Amino acid sequence: MLPTPIRLLLLACLLAPALTACRYAYVPLIPKPVEVTLPTRVTAATLVRERDALVLRARVEGRFTPGYLSVAWFDGARELGRDSVYLDAAQRDATFRLPAPNPGAYRAVLAFDGTVLRQIELYEVLP
Repeated sequence: MLPTPIRLLLLACLLAPALTACRYAYVPLIPKPVEVTLPTRVTAATLVRERDALVLRARVEGRFTPGYLSVAWFDGARELGRDSVYLDAAQRDATFRLPAPNPGAYRAVLAFDGTVLRQIELYEVLP
C-alpha cells in the first residue's frame, strides 16, 4: 500500500486530463454598433430685456436638415408677433429681437420646421 501523499499525487495525475476538458466554450457575439440619431433640440435659450426690447438667443443642436427656426412672441395670451431665421450646419445660433417698451409677462415659443422645441418665459409683472 502506498503512503497517503503519494496516493493523492497519483490521483491528481490521473484526474488532470479530465480537469483540462472544462473550459469556457461560449464566445459572446459582438453586437452591431448602435447608431444614435439625436433629435433637433434647443440647448441654450435665453430671453432678456435690453432697454426697450426683448432679446432671445437660442442655439440648435443635433442632426437636422437646414430649415427655419421660428419664434412666436406672446404677452400673456396675446400674440405680439412672429419671426424666423434660416439655420444650417454652419449657422446654429439665432438672435431674435422684439420691441417691448412696457413690462409684461412675456413668452417666446421656438419651433423648428413646425415642431415646437422650447418655450421661454420672462415675467416682469404677474401673469
